[in-house]
Amino acid sequence: MSGILPLKRRLTAVLSAFLVLAGAVAASAQDKRGQVTNLPLPRYVSMKAAEGNVRRGPSLTHRIDWVFKRRGMPLQITAEYGNWRKVQDRDGAGGWVHYALLSGVRTVLIESDMLPVYANPDPNSQVSAQFESGVVARLGSCTIDWCRISAGGYKGWTLKSNLWGVDPSEIRE
Repeated sequence: MSGILPLKRRLTAVLSAFLVLAGAVAASAQDKRGQVTNLPLPRYVSMKAAEGNVRRGPSLTHRIDWVFKRRGMPLQITAEYGNWRKVQDRDGAGGWVHYALLSGVRTVLIESDMLPVYANPDPNSQVSAQFESGVVARLGSCTIDWCRISAGGYKGWTLKSNLWGVDPSEIRE
């Protein structure tokens, strides 16, 4: 019986150490930061340039797979290497883009057709505009459910769930 008690303690210690390590790994995955900028990963940016080559790897010697051709398009940065950022668009398509082609200005893509934009973050307030699906809008402040956006001289509030380029839990002032 005396041999069982130390074995239980050792197993408990091993299990406790495993749980602590698993918690640390989960926390570090949530707090992942870019090794170049020390900014959070993933994060959203937009295309600064009217055209941007998307490469298979982080250098000019890597093959160009396609070209992003929409200034202001929101992109998500998922990795960093030197002056290169691995990005993806709403459809998950992406690759490596030189950082000079990207901007920290936040934009979003409208995902619902004829999306109502309200004067206030309240569906009972006046509709100030309607945006078509695929419109790129500038992102303003966000609450837990609503974001203020602007495009084409129109501005207002819409539900965050209708936008790509902002995290569901993201709050902006």
